[in-house]
Amino acid sequence: MRDFDRGLNDRGRRGAALMGQHIREHAITWELALASPAERVRRTIEATGLDLPIRFEDRAYLATASVLVELLQRVEGDPGSVLLLGHNPGLQELIFDLVSDEHENALFAAAAEKYPTAAFAVLELEIERWSECTKGCGRLVHFARPRDLDATLGPETVDERAGGLR
Repeated sequence: MRDFDRGLNDRGRRGAALMGQHIREHAITWELALASPAERVRRTIEATGLDLPIRFEDRAYLATASVLVELLQRVEGDPGSVLLLGHNPGLQELIFDLVSDEHENALFAAAAEKYPTAAFAVLELEIERWSECTKGCGRLVHFARPRDLDATLGPETVDERAGGLR
């Protein structure tokens, strides 16, 4: 199966549902969601239960941080909040690019250590328009991974992969 067509396994669906609940509790109204059209992103969105105004962007599939910045710079209408749904390493690298050195904090360190599938990061950008999105314009104000909310969604141990228990 092509990577683009790969869906979610049961663990991925559980993680996405948990993160969807967490995102709703975070109480941000997402005015636009830019998303990779890959099947696993579509299934992740479905599993979250989030009702989002989504624009699927072909260029977001396995995009580098620089392509993601370009997509953000081209957002029309200047919505106040944009949710980006895509893939690593691009999403993690985007944080490295957008967060300035003086705004690195414990959240930044956690995102640098491990940015797994279904991670949720909130950046506040010091911009008036999306066209001004550029390196160092933001700060990371929230970061959560599925394992932070449910330890059973953390990294698998060798025993689990072999069918055993932790």
